[in-house]
Amino acid sequence: MHSTIDEILETLGLMKSKPTKASGLSGGQRKRLSIALELISNPLVMFLDEPTTGLDSSSCSTCIKLLKELASQGRTIICTIHQPSASLFELFDLVYVLSAGNCLYQGSAQKLVPFLSDCGFPCPQYHNPADYVIELSCGEYGDDKIDTMIRATANGTNLSYFKEPDKLAKIQLMRAADSGQIEEEDGELAATSKWNQLKVLLRRGYIKAKRDTTLTYLKIGANIIVGAMLGTLYFKAGIDGSKTLGNYNLLFSILMHHMMSTMMLTILTFPSELSILIKEHFNRWYSLKMYYLSVTLVDLPLSTLCCFLFTIILYTMTSQPMELLRFSMFFLISLLVVFVANGFGLSIGAYFNVVNGTFLGPILSIPMMMFAGFGVRLCDLPRYMYWGSYISYLRFGLEGIVQAIYGMDRGVVDCPDAEMYCHHKYVKKLLKDVGVRADQFDNDVIALLLFTFVLRITAYVVLRYKLISIR
Repeated sequence: MHSTIDEILETLGLMKSKPTKASGLSGGQRKRLSIALELISNPLVMFLDEPTTGLDSSSCSTCIKLLKELASQGRTIICTIHQPSASLFELFDLVYVLSAGNCLYQGSAQKLVPFLSDCGFPCPQYHNPADYVIELSCGEYGDDKIDTMIRATANGTNLSYFKEPDKLAKIQLMRAADSGQIEEEDGELAATSKWNQLKVLLRRGYIKAKRDTTLTYLKIGANIIVGAMLGTLYFKAGIDGSKTLGNYNLLFSILMHHMMSTMMLTILTFPSELSILIKEHFNRWYSLKMYYLSVTLVDLPLSTLCCFLFTIILYTMTSQPMELLRFSMFFLISLLVVFVANGFGLSIGAYFNVVNGTFLGPILSIPMMMFAGFGVRLCDLPRYMYWGSYISYLRFGLEGIVQAIYGMDRGVVDCPDAEMYCHHKYVKKLLKDVGVRADQFDNDVIALLLFTFVLRITAYVVLRYKLISIR
């Protein structure tokens, strides 16, 4: 693969720019880079939409000569061109001129001028034939001339203006079939094995995360700062019997942080990757399954690290029970809520743009909070609305995290002032008043795992549907 890449870069004159990031390339180099990306799979046919737009005359000439060289290697290069100079126009082997869906000319570039003479309106001397035929096709000299050209070409069926019969494409397709260049897997063309696709995508995801240091540091920094802020606000609330209810409010705030920060970050960043995915997936560089799996795996280490840093800062500052089992349960529930929120954000970001996603995400999160058992106890919900508690992953997160802190027969929480009456220093009274069970940890973990699985599958299905609808 490395030798193939070097060969492509050498052909396109980009070898000296190999260490340069794409953002540091000039306009002409970026055009050549986009062509290089297409050449990786060694396509027989390439379509380019105005490859010279935005380039100066020197870069235009370099680009077209490059395409000419690629065509001479046995590829079919089809491209649209915007106001080519006469010298550039001469480089094209075949020209196809359209007007309102009708063919005005089809043949070699060298025979365009004789064709115009045969039609009765020769190209003026010292006039660029490309400019002249565009003026004719736009109707600047009258619609009757357009009709004349359509009749002369028999609307594209007249092949007399070709330099020679064009058999190149058929020959190349036959060569490809004989040499076995195209590999078919499960009805889809594949350039390499799925595991190799995954390996390359994982490496690219790692490089992207490494280069995008701003987003990575912001994500880590936000969790550290928010953890320290909440830790300061609820300092030592975990061992203060007079602040037990406030500590319970803290637990819900933790879940809210994990839900909103993870979901909104995914909604904001994932749609920007769709344009790249659409191009590369439709080029069949990799399967959607491998891409989606790589996105999931690349996000795991950073999400786990951010959640751990947040948890350990807040857990120690608020003096929650210093028991390894309780800390592990607390961290596990927090991490599962992060995973669920990430899947929820992916499901939204896979279909909606950033504007619609940032509106829809918080709106859909409101029922999650309403049916979680915070503010309104689950036992106080009307029967016809109780079903909502089963679709709220925050409800299972809250149950699990409350059990980690107050479950497993935790005793009395000491009051700092012996003469002060601390109503909720008795954990059983607190659990009864807030209406949250603290004996369902296993079920809560299973429920959160199911939410994670379902939302991940949903995001994949939505993404596949989005790609099919675009196609």
